[in-house]
Amino acid sequence: MERLQPPASGALLVGTETSDDAGVYRLNDREALVVTADFITPPSDDPRLYGQIAAANSLSDVFAMGGRPLTALALCMFPKALEPDVAREILAGGQDKVVEAGAVVAGGHTVRGEELFYGLSVTGVVDPQQITRNVGARPGDALVLTKPLGSGLVINGLRKGAIDEAGARPTLEVLARLNRAACEITVALLPRVHAMTDVTGFGLVGHALGMAGGGAVSLHVDLSSLPLYSPARAMHAAGVTTGSTKPNRAHGAARVRGTLDPFWDALVHDPQTSGGLLIAVDAGVSDDLVNRLRDAGVEHATRIGEVRASDQPFLEFVGGS
Repeated sequence: MERLQPPASGALLVGTETSDDAGVYRLNDREALVVTADFITPPSDDPRLYGQIAAANSLSDVFAMGGRPLTALALCMFPKALEPDVAREILAGGQDKVVEAGAVVAGGHTVRGEELFYGLSVTGVVDPQQITRNVGARPGDALVLTKPLGSGLVINGLRKGAIDEAGARPTLEVLARLNRAACEITVALLPRVHAMTDVTGFGLVGHALGMAGGGAVSLHVDLSSLPLYSPARAMHAAGVTTGSTKPNRAHGAARVRGTLDPFWDALVHDPQTSGGLLIAVDAGVSDDLVNRLRDAGVEHATRIGEVRASDQPFLEFVGGS
């Protein structure tokens, strides 16, 4: 299907042209609005934790653009049978994270439906000179990832009974963490940070290919360096998969190089919920960035690869075991 192009506007600094994480609209020379919306089905039976994860997932798009959230509107599709106390806990969990992000909940909208969905429409602000887009990676950059991979496997394993809530809890708690600190630390290294995106529903392959599509570069990732949620291998061994893994694989197949065994193939195409930031940064400061992130509590931050010059965009995987 042909992509719908919005009417041209000189004030729209970031639109749909590169499938970036959020739209950016210039207000003046010093400020621009960052606007985004997202919602998800429950990854957990704990309603407050569900609200926290969904809110962190929605807020992440503003952080991926280098922005600071200001307001959030709750987006709710609640089944008629949903108990009011459960709905209240979901909303309270979302508010927990909005407040932690330094923003406020300004309202929202609820409709009735068969399936439960919750998320946020978020408005933030960014300096137009400090927008971190998903394109712009340069040859010689290092690639840094701030959260583990495999959340789709863990969430679906929980839904299918391959893991219990207690076993999945450590993963879910990481999903509920904001990317705020990772954003602020990364933006402090501008202009030596050249691109940034968050790894969510299209998996590592989809979002990395989006980063490679902005110029004459290729991305090279060392599988053995990838941080993983600890249950991910067991979930794959138990036969767990996701509905998005196959289309994610098909979307990137022509531009992925390297040999992937079944586990790594599943892992790099696994759709992430509230994933980490993928950052292309001047290799000379990449170790400093990782150290700063870890010192700030972003303990999974890892250098996972590099950017090279290329006459065509592709993603290559090496290593793995």
